[in-house]
Parts: sequence; structure tokens; C-alpha cells
Amino acid sequence: MGTHETAGGRPTRSTRRTFLTASAAATAATVAAPLAATPAAATDTVTPPGPGHPVRPQPPDRELTALLREIDRDRIEATVRRLAAFGTRHTLSDQNDPVRGIGAARDWIHAQLAGYAAASGGRMTVELQSYVQQPASRIPTATTITNVVATLRGDTTPDRVYVITGHYDSRATDVMDAVSDAPGADDDASGVAVVLELARVLATRRSEATIVLAAVAGEEQGLYGSAYLAGRLKAAGVDVQGMFSNDIVGSSTADDGTRDPRSVRLFAEGVPTAETPAEASVRQSVGGENDSPSRQLARFVSDVACNGATGMRVRVIYRRDRYLRGSDHISFLREGWPAGRFTEPNEDFAHQHQDVRVVDGVQYGDLPEFCDFDYITRVARVNGATLWSLAQAPGTPKGVTVVTTNLTNDTTLRWQRGTEPDLAGYEVVWRETTAPEWQKVLPVGDVTEVTIDLSKDNVFFGVRAVDRAGHRSPVAFPKPGS
Repeated sequence: MGTHETAGGRPTRSTRRTFLTASAAATAATVAAPLAATPAAATDTVTPPGPGHPVRPQPPDRELTALLREIDRDRIEATVRRLAAFGTRHTLSDQNDPVRGIGAARDWIHAQLAGYAAASGGRMTVELQSYVQQPASRIPTATTITNVVATLRGDTTPDRVYVITGHYDSRATDVMDAVSDAPGADDDASGVAVVLELARVLATRRSEATIVLAAVAGEEQGLYGSAYLAGRLKAAGVDVQGMFSNDIVGSSTADDGTRDPRSVRLFAEGVPTAETPAEASVRQSVGGENDSPSRQLARFVSDVACNGATGMRVRVIYRRDRYLRGSDHISFLREGWPAGRFTEPNEDFAHQHQDVRVVDGVQYGDLPEFCDFDYITRVARVNGATLWSLAQAPGTPKGVTVVTTNLTNDTTLRWQRGTEPDLAGYEVVWRETTAPEWQKVLPVGDVTEVTIDLSKDNVFFGVRAVDRAGHRSPVAFPKPGS
């Protein structure tokens, strides 16, 4: 027994029977398009008994399917080869040479993005975001670091922002060698190619939320460009609800020659990088180690991007990043935003951070010939499905709490109503505490409070928003409250 609010805020009594009846009615009211299971999605084979129906992935709608089909493999290959042809893109390389070095690469990327923005009807803007980095780790002298940033402003909820990046700087074996060839085809012309191609296909489309597509510099020297970008967004009070770094997404072949052309890794941290001591205390008390905002974002990616339209499986890795490595998503994690890193399934370290050379008949160096351009195209589709699904859906619910003031065997959840004009209502999801993915879902309608006849002590709960077209937000994990 408990209470929940109607859309007008009037509390009503609720029993398990009336709740399940309301849930059935809300299903028809809030879900405009039925969900269909896809073989690639990661779901549990056995769902637990209890209220709701099994969670199903969100298939791409007609608009998203058309968008993904426009992603052009030949353009991606041309981008990777052009960036590699600048010789080196080392952060400390020449910034004024028109044909070689990071400055030439910067200007070429800016010209490409500006060309795409010209077709956007003013919705997309492009800037060279520069600052002078004073001497620091791997920066021996004051150095200008420039990000090339395209922003596609949302039409209905522009203050809600999603970001993807690739870093356009490169390196040789010696991280301080700014002179030798460092073509950086896989690391990370591949990620920049994903960003540029998505900028091209998104520029002519109307997005509900704002999308930022950035080619950042200074990654190899210490995440300098992304830290500056994240800092600027934080200082401006921007509501970044999701960020993805595409770093080393160019090859499907491992160092032993085995291939995995249909999967991409997504690194997603558990304990938040920016967690405060008070937040840590709450997490420890409720067992939320696997329910950080970044993990919820990763679950969303699996939900919308593992399907026939992308041709890919997303393998979520429960780590912030690989051993001894780190990418630009960490800059956003440090600011307290959910973020993850896309990277290829297995790496060949002879083609990363290596001088271009031949030793005992073995070619070293990060050259375009070792890239798989069909694979990069599919990674771009994973990013496209993710970004578009995020930007067209309602935002992640805010202020979600689970009432813990009384000892009861049911669960009351509360949240703030979103402001999206096409918001249809909300769904409560739940799973066993040992399950990695959400297992059951209960549509609850356009309310801000609900009581469920299921003990909060035994399972994990979450809340997500749904619009009238059936687009779903990432899940918000509740905090204890009253």
C-alpha cells in the first residue's frame, strides 16, 4: 500500500492490483511504437518473477535508420588518409606550416566542419577553441592548444547537451618527438573521422537537444584539449547528460591476426571519478557500485545501438579505461558528467605510438594500411544511433529518490517532471541485484511518484522518461530520500 501523484499532483491510494491495472493502461498510452527484441542486445535469458514485463531494446525508427544509411565509408577512409598525410600532428609540431604538422591538420578539420555547417541553416556553428597551455607535463614551453568544435543547437531543449570527441593530435615512440612522422591513422584519425562524418549527416537534421562534435588536441600529452573543453562547458553551466570519446576505433585486427569486425568496446566506470565523500557514503549504504550515471549511459548504448542497423555488438567494459591508458572521456568524468570511451575490441600495439619503421620484416607505425574502414563506418553508426537516440528522447530524469523514511516491504519512487513538450510519461525499471542489465519495466504514466509492491531491499530500481514517439531516456538511479 502507498500513494502516488496524478499528473495534477493530487495523491491517491495505490494497491498492487490498482498499480498493475494502471501500468497496463499506461503502456498503451505512453508507448507509441512497440519494442522488438534484437539478437545483438545483451539481455538476461531468465527474467525474475514480479511486476512488469521484460525489458526489450529500443529499435531504430525510420528517421534514425535513414541517418545511419547516409554514413559514408569512402568519406571516412578519405578523412583518415588525409589526416595521416600531414606527416605528424604532434601537439608540439609546427602550427603555421600549411602542409605538415598540427596546424595544417587543424585548419583542414575546421574547413570540413565549416562546410558541413553551411548546410545546416544556421543550426550548426563551428569554432576554433584555443588557449595557451603554460609549461606542464609533456609541454616544455608555452603552447597553443586548439580544439575544433561543431555545435548543433537543439530546437526544443537546447540546454541539454551531448558530446562526442576524437583527438586529432598524434605521437611517435617518444612522446616528446614533434618532428618524426607520426601518421596516427588509428590513434586517432579514426575517431576524428567518426566525428566529421556524424557532423556531416547531422548538420541537415533538426535535433531536440544540442549535440557537440569536437576534434580535440593535446590528448597524447595529457588530455589538455578535452580538459579545456570540459572546463569551458562546466563554467558555462552546461547540462552535459552524456559524452563519448572515440579513441582507437580504426581496426578490427588484433596483434595475433585474429579479427573481430562486429564488436566495439565501451569503457564505463562504476565508482564516479568525481564522487564526494558524502556520495561515497550513500553509495556504500545502498550498493550502487554498478549504477553510476556512466554505467546507465552504457546500458542505454547497448539498448539503442546493438541492432541490424549498426551491424555491431557493444561490449561494455566495467572500467574507466585500459591499464596504463586514458582518453578524453576522463576530462568529462572529472567534471561529474557521465562519459565513456569507444575503442576497438583488440589492439595491435605495433601500430600505436610507434616510429614508422621496418624491423625484421615487420612494419611498425600507425599507418592507414592497417585500418579497417568498413569497421570504422560501423563504429560511426554506433555513435550515430547513440547520439540521435539521446538527443531525440527526453532527458534523463532528475531528482529521482527512493523513499527510505519507513520500514516497508514496498517501494515509493519520486522524481521531477521533465520539461520536454512531447513528454508522454515515465517507466520504472528494476532488476535483481546480481543482474548486470535491467530486467523488468513498468510503464507508470505521466506522474512524479509511484509506489510498487516490491521491496527496495531486494532489487535495484531506476526511472526513465518516454516521449510520445516511444523514445526512451537513459535510466536514473534513485538516491535515498524522503
